[in-house]
Amino acid sequence: MLNAIVGIAVVVGLLGIVIPVLPGTILIALAILAWGVVTGTPAAWLITAICLVLLAGGMTLTWYLTTHRTRAAGVPGSSLVVAGIAGIIGFFVVPVVGLLLFFPLGLFVAEYVRIHRIGDPSPASRAWTSALVALKATGLGMIGELALALAAAGTWLGAVLNGV
Repeated sequence: MLNAIVGIAVVVGLLGIVIPVLPGTILIALAILAWGVVTGTPAAWLITAICLVLLAGGMTLTWYLTTHRTRAAGVPGSSLVVAGIAGIIGFFVVPVVGLLLFFPLGLFVAEYVRIHRIGDPSPASRAWTSALVALKATGLGMIGELALALAAAGTWLGAVLNGV
């Protein structure tokens, strides 16, 4: 029963990474940690530690890629915050798809306002370029986080299937 509950939480967490409504990686980490605590064997603790390292690596990779690439392109964190808020609002206005529509729109608008305010002669073009850089960085970070979360999920599943 425990394995089924943890498995469901892991699947929901993986979906939460792709559709950022839930804190997917944190959910996976908590579920696998609970499994390790309840199972309590040295092998389960080893698997739990490996999974937690993979998950922490995924979160760090996402943060690093997104921050590094957006800062290099001159996109401030405030634009990403506006985009995130727009994405959350969009999720409720147009369920699921709204997040994918409103996040880039919010990012473009935030960048347009910022660039227009500094007097750039073509704010729309620069805002679009900035928004694309930030979207690519966010997507790349998400792919990296998902890959490491899948590795953690596979590690946990392999352990369960081998009777750990």
